[in-house]
Amino acid sequence: MPEAPFAYDGLDRVIHEKARLGLLTSLMAAPKGLAFGDLKQLCGLTDGNLSRHLQVLQEAGLVEIRKGHGTGRGGTRPLTTCHLTQAGRTRFLDYLAVLEQVVRDAAKAAETANLPLVARPA
Repeated sequence: MPEAPFAYDGLDRVIHEKARLGLLTSLMAAPKGLAFGDLKQLCGLTDGNLSRHLQVLQEAGLVEIRKGHGTGRGGTRPLTTCHLTQAGRTRFLDYLAVLEQVVRDAAKAAETANLPLVARPA
């Protein structure tokens, strides 16, 4: 038996933050990437908050940010798109495997203690 079976070393701190977890999940579902505005709406973030979290993910090699132009009213406008890198996809899937283990361990512990798995309102 491992010395610290509940240490969950694979829970990557870069990914584990709530906003970044949402961003990576959104990008995982969009192989062609997502526009900055779409990510902002999907994850409920402000421009500044989204920019900062994307910067952290980009520095970690998890996402790629591409600047270009899109079409809009009156011609072209700047368009920033975000893409999950191949390394980011792999790292995120590894993270999810550890997170699934956390859920299995918690369910087993609750079952062993004869506790309900889902909290019920009092």
